[in-house]
Amino acid sequence: MALAPWGRRIRRVRDTVERTAGAGGGAGKVLSMREAVAAFVHDGDTVSLEGFTHLIPTAAGHEIIRQGRRDLTVVRMTADIVVDQMLAAGCVTRLVSSFVGNSSAGSLGELRRRIEHADPEPLVYEEYSHYGMVCRYLAGAQRLPFHPLRSYAGSDLPSVNPGIRKVTSPYPAADGSTEEIYVVPPVHPDVTFIHAQRADRRGNTQIWGLTGVQAEAVYAAEKAVVVVEELVADEVIRADPNRTLVPAHAVDAVVLCPRGAHPSFAQGYYDRDNAFYRAWSAISKDPARLRGWLEEWVYGTADHAAYVAKLGEEFWAGLAVGDAPSGSVDYGRRL
Repeated sequence: MALAPWGRRIRRVRDTVERTAGAGGGAGKVLSMREAVAAFVHDGDTVSLEGFTHLIPTAAGHEIIRQGRRDLTVVRMTADIVVDQMLAAGCVTRLVSSFVGNSSAGSLGELRRRIEHADPEPLVYEEYSHYGMVCRYLAGAQRLPFHPLRSYAGSDLPSVNPGIRKVTSPYPAADGSTEEIYVVPPVHPDVTFIHAQRADRRGNTQIWGLTGVQAEAVYAAEKAVVVVEELVADEVIRADPNRTLVPAHAVDAVVLCPRGAHPSFAQGYYDRDNAFYRAWSAISKDPARLRGWLEEWVYGTADHAAYVAKLGEEFWAGLAVGDAPSGSVDYGRRL
């Protein structure tokens, strides 16, 4: 009997677990970033990079650049610095997003050159609203053919994006009339990368602070890689189960990469590098300077650990955060 798409995904994940565990003993699904990108990102793929304001998977984007991937479609709700860098490195030919910008600190020079002047080559840009992107991920995660939403009424986005369409509701409106409603298509990335605070070796992933569409982006994808600040024991995950946003069965690989969200922040681990955000507009405005930055900080570093070391401990001390524990709860148990 043929398996439904969801069943096929679970079987693929189970096969990945068995292969990884067999090769690495008790390693679970843990891979290096180099191994994860080599295994799951191929030329021409659709790659989702999700994290909202913090936990942005910058280190994953840098490794994709180092490995020279080409002709990618990048799906990211808030296309920001890491997308600008991947564009400048020649990795991306199509962008799907609902926002582009340098996170309240300026502009993205490479992206603007591509869209406004096709310099050095054009970029195919597919634009949705924030909620439109959420709905695309929801439809992808739930294996729906589309997802309805009302918020495009009065917007000009449908006029520039043929992917936003109208359907006739099979149910009458409140006044009994026939209703036309906007819908958006599902998105099914070949691979999703998210950054998170912690996970166990099987991939049970915990996130706190701002949460975006990380879980939906994982479930919508064919493969999913979780990049974390730390690996923790199973007991840590079990002690706080409601903080597990992404469960192990949805994860194909776990990458330990401390400080891998820089220049964004990881709630509870390090602060946002506001100086870098402010500097990026000037860096990206000058193509030569931008490529020089890539040569020094991405191509010139073997991996993210080397990038972190190059910044130096004094730099990281400046982004240190204090403790702000959120307390604990008692789940109770049967007597």
